[in-house]
Amino acid sequence: MSETTPQFEVHVNGELRSVRPGTTVADVVAELDLADRVAVERNRQVVPRAEHGSTELSPGDRLEVVTLVGGG
Repeated sequence: MSETTPQFEVHVNGELRSVRPGTTVADVVAELDLADRVAVERNRQVVPRAEHGSTELSPGDRLEVVTLVGGG
């Protein structure tokens, strides 16, 4: 019998996504294939870029990931 990896759901930009325990904000940004220039809000609180790799997600978290675009 095969074991399944436990997962839980979080909301990313309004869509449900299944993630494994230990998943960080940086992992989600990488899975979305976004450049370094992003801003992330977790449960309506900005997550500083320096904390993306150490901020683990919890069941039911709501992330908003926004890319920063320059131009004129």
